[in-house]
Amino acid sequence: MPFIDARDGTPIYYKDWGSGPPIVLIHGWPLNADMWEYQASYLASQGFRVVSYDRRGFGRSGQPWGGYHYDTFADDLRAVLDALDLRNATLAGFSMGGGEVARYLSRHGTDRVAKAALIAAVTPFLLKTPDHEDGVERGVFDDIVDALSEDRPHFLANFGKSFFGAGLLNFTVTTEILQWALTMALQASPKATIDCVRAFSETDFRPDMAAFRLPTLIIHGDADVTVPIDTTGRAAARMIPDAEYREYPGAPHALFFTHKNDLNADLMTFAGA
Repeated sequence: MPFIDARDGTPIYYKDWGSGPPIVLIHGWPLNADMWEYQASYLASQGFRVVSYDRRGFGRSGQPWGGYHYDTFADDLRAVLDALDLRNATLAGFSMGGGEVARYLSRHGTDRVAKAALIAAVTPFLLKTPDHEDGVERGVFDDIVDALSEDRPHFLANFGKSFFGAGLLNFTVTTEILQWALTMALQASPKATIDCVRAFSETDFRPDMAAFRLPTLIIHGDADVTVPIDTTGRAAARMIPDAEYREYPGAPHALFFTHKNDLNADLMTFAGA
């Protein structure tokens, strides 16, 4: 399997499909690069070079004890771009992966990047604080950490239902898709799974948003109960006034599957423009 060594030696697993303008797909919590199955295959067939990789601690990448914070995640992304010598790339981050895009741009700039996409992303800031009253209460994330510590498989199995919007009147997700996602989630290090809850909920990306001085696409579902749209997608659109902003009516968090055709078309148009 292909790996790239991060700066601290952690092996980062990646896929590199197709040829053409490069698109780098950055997965969400608690999944891995396989979540992009429907985007990666489609975009590669449409003349793009599609790179996706497993975040440290997840999937087939190394599982170090530490390093689960956004400065390191951004440096890992830089290692991928450098090792594959990607230029004029489109970075597309889903959920916590949107934080990688934001921190990468503020930490490493745009010398290898032409465009950015935030898909159901946690940016600009998820946590409720005295200066961010629209955020999510800290107790929600404390409960997630407690549940993961007590019975990780059980929590992740139930989490997948809301993640995919299973049970909504306008969409029925198959048990096989839920099992697919659970299998990905269980490949991750328990330590990484818990540490990343703290990372994506507590990292304040508001200072990083000024680095989006490049064409930016923001996509979010208005039925997302995992990453609330008012706190994230709509707020990000206000902070990046020139961004192209799209809301998917009725879309849950996992719009990479439930609304895959819409997402594929929007990514192809944006990256190819």
